[in-house]
Amino acid sequence: MVQIGYTMMTEQTGPRELVDHVVRAEEAGFDFSVTSDHYFPWLRSQGHSPYAWAVLGAAAQATSRIPLMTYVTCPTFRYHPAVVAQKAATLQLLSEGRFRLGLGSGENLNEHVVGGGWPSVDVRHEMFEEAVEIIRALFKGGHVNHRGTHFDVESAKLWDLPDEAPPIGIAVSGERSCELAGRLGDLVIATEPKAGLLEAFDRHGGRGKPRIGQLPVCYDPDRDAAVERAHSQFRWFGSGWKVNSELPHPDSFDAATQFVRQDDIADAIPCGDDPDAFVEAVRPYAEAGFTEIALVQIGGESQPAYLDWSEKTLLPALRDAFG
Repeated sequence: MVQIGYTMMTEQTGPRELVDHVVRAEEAGFDFSVTSDHYFPWLRSQGHSPYAWAVLGAAAQATSRIPLMTYVTCPTFRYHPAVVAQKAATLQLLSEGRFRLGLGSGENLNEHVVGGGWPSVDVRHEMFEEAVEIIRALFKGGHVNHRGTHFDVESAKLWDLPDEAPPIGIAVSGERSCELAGRLGDLVIATEPKAGLLEAFDRHGGRGKPRIGQLPVCYDPDRDAAVERAHSQFRWFGSGWKVNSELPHPDSFDAATQFVRQDDIADAIPCGDDPDAFVEAVRPYAEAGFTEIALVQIGGESQPAYLDWSEKTLLPALRDAFG
């Protein structure tokens, strides 16, 4: 059985609308939800980037069933890991146990705003591992003191802890991140349907743990309009993580993707209103072994129509195909 999730894409929608949409996603029958955590949108055409944690707090109060999750938060630059631990514990309390903390090593696009430069990927992985260890220690309760290579923690303590700490998911894109996820994570996160990532996760201790993927889609009764919108707002997604993690600004993504054609997008993202096309786009994730797949509907203003269509057409089709 594969669970199907809804993505609150903060880069394309304002905060009040994001909460309205996840409430409707819960009503429509989505199994879980995830939330991006950005300071900038990928492209100016997306046009938004509210503070994800405030949105999640509101969503926790406005919903009652649907699980919530960051997809993903970087705990090493904009946020100190001790602060991430406090935020996650609070969200777990507000949501009454429905929150999962998705973590990743970050993108220059969002983390450059605090200065200090953008180190090599090896250094970012070192920082990430140390941050996860700090968060885990704070989730255990008691005072935490830490003198590390990258972070210091001075007698920190979480005064409001849930009975069960939020599970920690770790985003992966290669062998090193899979090793960290298998050893330190409760679940794995990926944005590509590569079975090799899950196999590496299993080799490093991840066997039997949940695995969550994400897939962009673009519903619209007018397929040409869907392709145009997907190209305008999402043509960056096919560049790969080694590129996407390094570029510092939406204008950089605009320049890097200037030669991506609408036909390229139509080949890569299911567009239109044919549920079979969406099912076939999900299939590689299911066959690779993902247990949960979060769909990203492209375009903030298209969310209400997409959610209505999902309830009536898409979710039944996906459940017929994948359980």
